[in-house]
Amino acid sequence: MKFLVVDDERDVEMLFRQKFRKEIRSGLIEMEFAFSGQDALDRLKNTQPPDVMYIFSDINMPGMSGLEMLAKVKSQFPKIQVSMISAYGDDENYKKAINSGAKEFFTKPIDFGSLKAEIDQMLSNSR
Repeated sequence: MKFLVVDDERDVEMLFRQKFRKEIRSGLIEMEFAFSGQDALDRLKNTQPPDVMYIFSDINMPGMSGLEMLAKVKSQFPKIQVSMISAYGDDENYKKAINSGAKEFFTKPIDFGSLKAEIDQMLSNSR
């Protein structure tokens, strides 16, 4: 199962690869990384149908915000699940994300235990 992590901070890639090292090594999941909302949309459009099953996206990014990207993903690729990540756990961002179709809303620093539980649930649902 392929996941796409979208964040303008490039060190997030190393963090995710480290936290999911066992799952990646065993072939349970595959992770790709995009560093902007537009980059993420371009990656989805380049594979028809998209092979990404789940997106984790930061909300606050230059250019297209994560919330703008979420709306485009849900309208163009409604089967792809999206969870939002924000440094700010404010109610406004939470409500916008959930109302726009986000599956979950995580705040930084990310609770990787919760994130792994989310992934485990998706993997068991896809079997």
